[in-house]
Amino acid sequence: MAKHRIYTTSVASVYPHYVAKAEKKRRTKAEVDEIIRWLTGYRQDELEAKLAAGTDFETFFAEAPAMNPARSAITGTICGVRIEAIEEPLMREIRYLDKLIDELAKGRKMEKILRAG
Repeated sequence: MAKHRIYTTSVASVYPHYVAKAEKKRRTKAEVDEIIRWLTGYRQDELEAKLAAGTDFETFFAEAPAMNPARSAITGTICGVRIEAIEEPLMREIRYLDKLIDELAKGRKMEKILRAG
């Protein structure tokens, strides 16, 4: 099976779009970073290093220190596809992140985005 092009795309090339989407709705880069750290377990300095290195999505998620087990509570649709129906594990991880950024841009409270009760 051919790899999706997104797998070899650098996270740094998509990251500014995440931040712009958030800022357009009066949210912050710090909130985007918090979401990414919550999902992956990266510390802020590790996240910044991955972005600076041009790490691709496949490596970014493969090397994540601790994928948050609560991410399985992320449900709904993204790009017209139900997240729960995505069988490819890496694509599901990418869509989890997309969904969290969407929720941020839609004004959802951080504690809800981070599935904290």
